[in-house]
Amino acid sequence: MGRIGRTIAEAGGLSDPFALFKAWFADAQSESEPHAMALATEHEGQPSVRMTLLRSFDERGFVFYTNYQSRKGSELAMNPRAAILFYWHPLHRQVRIEGRVERTTPEESDAYFAGRERAKQLSAWASDQSQEIESRVALIERLQKVEKEFEGRHVPRPPHWGGYRLIPDAFEFWQGYPDRLHDRTLFVLQDGEWRTSVLMP
Repeated sequence: MGRIGRTIAEAGGLSDPFALFKAWFADAQSESEPHAMALATEHEGQPSVRMTLLRSFDERGFVFYTNYQSRKGSELAMNPRAAILFYWHPLHRQVRIEGRVERTTPEESDAYFAGRERAKQLSAWASDQSQEIESRVALIERLQKVEKEFEGRHVPRPPHWGGYRLIPDAFEFWQGYPDRLHDRTLFVLQDGEWRTSVLMP
């Protein structure tokens, strides 16, 4: 069976993982959800994973926003190590990124929250994410209460809501091929430099 496109090495992607991610992310913009990523966290040996959205990235890391009191927020408070995974199926590409997670600055979180739709701002106040509630009706009632409280007013960012930045120390880029001899390239940060290795599929 034939190959699909160039290998990572042939594409010149063996020096800078951020540049390679940027190029692949640009290629994925034709996908319906290019920003979708799986976020894996862990506490006391019990992993958990959920889908979330990448909001921005640069050489400082990969940013997402959530409720600090959610399960992922609670687990990150206890163990700041996490992993994210992007999978762009039609491109036969996957990127796995591991690293340390820290909160974004309050100013960054404020700026992002201010740009959200008002309905989403109100939902951030109404929902104590991951906490139990007696019914969806009760959740709607909480939202209605919040809507009344902020009627005609600016909606500030809740203190329990904000951003996180995953600061990578490892990337793995995977390019799939029909013959199953997939292309895997691993970048690991060592002493401030990215060490590159090719992995067998």
